[in-house]
Amino acid sequence: MSGNDFRIEHRYLELPDSFYTRVQPSPLKDPKMVCFNHKLAEQMGFRADAESDWTGVGAGSELLEGMDPVAMKYTGHQFGVYNPELGDGRGLLLWETIGPDGRRWDWHLKGAGMTPYSRFGDGRAVLRSTIREYLCSEAMYGLGIPTTRALFMVSARDPVRRESIETAAALVRVAETHIRFGHFEFAAHHEGPETVKTLLEHVISLHFPHLINLPDDERYSRWFEEVVERTARTIADWQAVGFCHGVMNSDNMSIIGDTFDYGPYAFLDDFDAGYISNHTDQGGRYAYNRQPQVGFENCRYLATALLPVMEEDDVRRGLRRYEVAYNERFLQNMQDKLGLAIEDEADLSLIMDTFSMMHEHHVDYTAFFRALSNLHSHGHGPVRDLFVDRSVADQWLERYEERLLYETRAHDEREFAMRSVNPKYVLRNYLAQQVIQEAQNGDYEPMKALLKVLERPYDEQPENDAYAALPPDWGKHLNISCSS
Repeated sequence: MSGNDFRIEHRYLELPDSFYTRVQPSPLKDPKMVCFNHKLAEQMGFRADAESDWTGVGAGSELLEGMDPVAMKYTGHQFGVYNPELGDGRGLLLWETIGPDGRRWDWHLKGAGMTPYSRFGDGRAVLRSTIREYLCSEAMYGLGIPTTRALFMVSARDPVRRESIETAAALVRVAETHIRFGHFEFAAHHEGPETVKTLLEHVISLHFPHLINLPDDERYSRWFEEVVERTARTIADWQAVGFCHGVMNSDNMSIIGDTFDYGPYAFLDDFDAGYISNHTDQGGRYAYNRQPQVGFENCRYLATALLPVMEEDDVRRGLRRYEVAYNERFLQNMQDKLGLAIEDEADLSLIMDTFSMMHEHHVDYTAFFRALSNLHSHGHGPVRDLFVDRSVADQWLERYEERLLYETRAHDEREFAMRSVNPKYVLRNYLAQQVIQEAQNGDYEPMKALLKVLERPYDEQPENDAYAALPPDWGKHLNISCSS
């Protein structure tokens, strides 16, 4: 490590010891540093001139001075059913650092080996899942959506049994906090009101400091409203880019509204409102079109956990902020994607009819909105070519052009703004699958090349057009399971 410009803390250890267990990582065999996020490291306040210096930390064989690894304890609702046995089953919180800009970062080693909360698991992460999380967290960051980040990953030779024998890997994931809704559920259901209050004060002091000086009742109610609103806005942002999380259990919900725990996710290809990205989600609980409702249900689970320390009226009032915040953000997102800056009461109808049309005619979600962003300069052709029945496109385009007559911005100004919200490049599952296959053969250059593209998803990058191509038939609706 060189150019060190951060401060070390471990404030999570100030919580009651029921919230964690100290665990030493289980070292991986013959580890190799395969990807290091230098830009993120600089934001965090350090440089890694020699990436290999960090291999031991990623492999669990080395701890830096000040690291005190703990497995966090929490509970949560999984597919709607409360599970008291949850916690970090394969991850360890190593320490917290404060960067030069004052921002706090948790360092979390994912794939560190067994913990008391592993249940029947082996505590390991496999190469494909580690690559998928690295790719998607950085893709979401590039899209401007709140998310955990990927600092670096290592591969190893250890065999790991999933559906087949795979190789192990580990990821150092960073975030402002790893505290989840499930921490509050654990406190409320197993520890008692004083512990809920302790956790509340901890979260507010570190992550909502603007609320610290308010009276207790107002501090708690304002905090809950903010958590609900952040959650709603993040999910509205998911919907706008066609992102399906896949496992929206309450223990996968960040208390600060980050996108958290990437497993069987997907970005929509052909638009399907009921798309299910997790093939183990037989009932479609976490389908694309159900994500907004599930976000609200998770806020209700959090609300229930807060009732021992908050007035019920305050909790209900906070919950009502979800629908308001979601609807406002979703409508604004879609108006921006369509280039509609002048308010019109018919816009919501146009938006919903657009979704219905894309669903009925299996139109590629990302390509459709990107083509609209160049409608004046490229003409109707790129939009029409996404439809089997061109007449459907023609009817919709006629309606859209009529709506644009109410706009006052010049075409090029409007479309410049549209290109800043309609990505040309998203992490389609087939792209992830291609780089995983190359990595399994020892070649990580395709992964690094894809990451470069995803850093600037809204830019044209004509030299990278191939990454924006529609997926081949084999690449649509790939089966992704929780074991990823």
